[in-house]
Amino acid sequence: MDAAFAIGAAVNLAFVIAEAGFGLMANSVALVADAAHNFGDVLALLLAWGAAWLTRRPPTARRTYGWGRSSILAALINAAVLLIGVGAIGVEAIRRLLEPEPVASGIVMAVAAAGIVINGGSALLFMRDRGKDLNIRAQFQHLAGDALVSLAVVAAALAMRLTGLSWIDSVASLGVVAIITLGTWSTLRESVDLAMDAVPSGMPHGEVNAWLAEQPGVREVHDLHIWALSTTETALTAHLVCDTVPGESALHELSGALRDKFGIGHSTIQIETETDAARCRLRPAGIV
Repeated sequence: MDAAFAIGAAVNLAFVIAEAGFGLMANSVALVADAAHNFGDVLALLLAWGAAWLTRRPPTARRTYGWGRSSILAALINAAVLLIGVGAIGVEAIRRLLEPEPVASGIVMAVAAAGIVINGGSALLFMRDRGKDLNIRAQFQHLAGDALVSLAVVAAALAMRLTGLSWIDSVASLGVVAIITLGTWSTLRESVDLAMDAVPSGMPHGEVNAWLAEQPGVREVHDLHIWALSTTETALTAHLVCDTVPGESALHELSGALRDKFGIGHSTIQIETETDAARCRLRPAGIV
């Protein structure tokens, strides 16, 4: 996977430099906007690559969970930088829409067509592992989406060539800005949620609670917390009120079942009797 990150980042960085240069030469905001978006891809790839490397580092006495959260931080930084970039592009596109300028549509079309090939090829590097890691899936979706954005730029350039209307470039730019904003906003929201220890997207908190409550001998579940250690690891803690204290093997089996059924690989279960639970200050709902 390190090779995929290296190849993807190198190829896309070279294309960004070429696309930005040709965009300025052709006087195309749409092409510059796409170059900025592709630069966001390069940043995302480098951040994700660094985060993937950090998550493999072992835990220490100071960082007892290791560096897993770096993958969440990488997604958060990438989303914030992209939103700032598209804001600047949007302002310029609106100015050009009010005061249209001539655009070399032939150059725009050729460069954007190359973007379809480069972004599509880069996306294929991450296709195989996209189902295993949120970080990898985000890169795949981002690059595949960029190929579609480049296709939209080609269509806009063709329309300009056929009609001679240069304002189409600005409209296409605003469309690119809208697509980037919509896609990035969901990434920003999810990364903020994970940074704030929200239950990971797709993790059925209520179903986990109900499943634990149905286990033999369990009378009550309280103080249930589920959060992300990284973009691939999920943790859980819970207090189970039981009629009898289960043996060590039963707790190991319960942890294994949580991993197999819900993908929760790091679980900590505290067993309480009814007497213990009555004195547990974390028993009431709403108490953290």
